[in-house]
Amino acid sequence: MRFAKNLTPVAVAVGALLGFVPLASHADTVVKIGFAAPLTGPNASYGKDLENGVRMALDDAKAQGVKINGQPVSFDLVAEDDQADPRVGVQVAQKLVDEGVSVVVGHFNSGTTIPASELYEKAGIPDIDPAATNPIISGRGFKNIFMVISSDAQNAGTAGTYAVKTTKAKRIAVIDDRTAFGQGEADEFVKAVKAAGGDIIDREYTTNQATDFKTQLTTIKGKNPDLIFVGALNPQAAGIMKQMNQLGIKAQYVGGGGVKDIDFIKLAGDISEGAMAWEYGRPLDSTPVGSKFAERFKQKYGVEVLSYAPFGYDAAWAAIKAMQAANSTKPDDYRPKLQSISFDGITGHIEFNANGSLKHGSSTVYQVKSGQWVTVKTVSGL
Repeated sequence: MRFAKNLTPVAVAVGALLGFVPLASHADTVVKIGFAAPLTGPNASYGKDLENGVRMALDDAKAQGVKINGQPVSFDLVAEDDQADPRVGVQVAQKLVDEGVSVVVGHFNSGTTIPASELYEKAGIPDIDPAATNPIISGRGFKNIFMVISSDAQNAGTAGTYAVKTTKAKRIAVIDDRTAFGQGEADEFVKAVKAAGGDIIDREYTTNQATDFKTQLTTIKGKNPDLIFVGALNPQAAGIMKQMNQLGIKAQYVGGGGVKDIDFIKLAGDISEGAMAWEYGRPLDSTPVGSKFAERFKQKYGVEVLSYAPFGYDAAWAAIKAMQAANSTKPDDYRPKLQSISFDGITGHIEFNANGSLKHGSSTVYQVKSGQWVTVKTVSGL
């Protein structure tokens, strides 16, 4: 038997009593991966979906025996609940910085991502954004922000152009929840409608805590719209459609990001039939790798992919691949590799522009038919 070096006499004695002598081993290098999203509150289902996607990526990396600089690594997810609150988001960001994470995957809401990313920038820690889509995020010249998801300029902008040129809507109204996300995508939608020669007849707003939208919808109804764009997440997004029906509004419902999921159909029920929504990226079932991901996700967690899990998965792998390419987990070492990374992920091709935004992003419009979201069309970005 080969005896390990550097064993203490006590260890040898205990081993002898038990009939074996332990062999020395080198512990894996522990790499802390920060994660932040709402894990409680109205947006918790999105946050958990996102967290599951990141965990799945780290589990896959472990199963593949990923090494960095020739050494085995163990990825430790440090997950924090930002409660979809900008103030809490900043506190969480500071906690992750103090924890010494090598990268952050997060946040979910644009309103938390924008202020939190300022702390990551100052700390020199890359923040790979898997869900927040306000164009401000990548428009500030930060060197530590990277987005694996299209911005609202692409997604909601495509929705606006489509509403005018393909849907042929003549009288378009808009309602948003006045969050950085909801208002941000509504702004981009309106810009695109006007650029395409369309007419915005009314713009109303609510909050992301509201449950009664009848005042705004009554005003919109009085202007006889043929299409209403909704910049809000569930449950508000579904609630707006239900109340449109109660008020007898026949206009086409069009949601932005975060609307196309099973929760919308559950909340709106039969009223959801015919609703349309634009989502970031390509449909999961449009490629073998996407279909396999959805299948494995369901087996692993016992639930369907909600919305953003694939983006969380791709964000985590972007960090891992950059670390491998740099042979280092230190941000200063692997950040340049993030800037030049290029690989095919679950959501599409992952490659970044100079400002960290996603190159060649795509958007897909879906419609509820017979109680299911059905793909209508995918539009690729430039």
